[in-house]
Amino acid sequence: MKSTFWELERLGRINLSKHFTFRQFLHSEIAAAYGVVNMPDDAELAIEMGRGLCANVLEPIVSEFGPIIVRSGFRSAKLNALGHRLGLKCASNEKNYAAHIWDHRDADGNTGASACIIVPAFNEGHTDHAGWQALADHLMASLPCTEPKRFKNDNAFNIGWKQPRSARAQTLPGSL
Repeated sequence: MKSTFWELERLGRINLSKHFTFRQFLHSEIAAAYGVVNMPDDAELAIEMGRGLCANVLEPIVSEFGPIIVRSGFRSAKLNALGHRLGLKCASNEKNYAAHIWDHRDADGNTGASACIIVPAFNEGHTDHAGWQALADHLMASLPCTEPKRFKNDNAFNIGWKQPRSARAQTLPGSL
């Protein structure tokens, strides 16, 4: 267990971008409530996908709207499966690979990452977007993101990024 602590300590300190470290995405109420360690099976892939999400989606949102709140980010396959089985707002692992499960490819071989975020400036009426759909349309038009999926509480929404297959193929061993 001590080695698990030190690995989580190491992962949590990894900078994913200017405003985000991996620690911000590791927290999970499900993990805390059920005593499950939220650690990636493939840490390097999770870090790479987290950096892609932050650089391509979250940092541009912060630049435009100011600070955001991360409600949920990375989920291990084990944690996500538990959350799904218990009906705790987690889709199945198959639906969450290359989304909340950053360190596993989806059925089509894609990689990616997603997070559930809140944009306080939007909730406080400090943006030019009159409603949720206007904000979602703006994000889809201006960012290489997956379609934002809104939750009623606090206007939280899932938003993600998929790494283009051509970019991933260039980084795979034997793909040169």
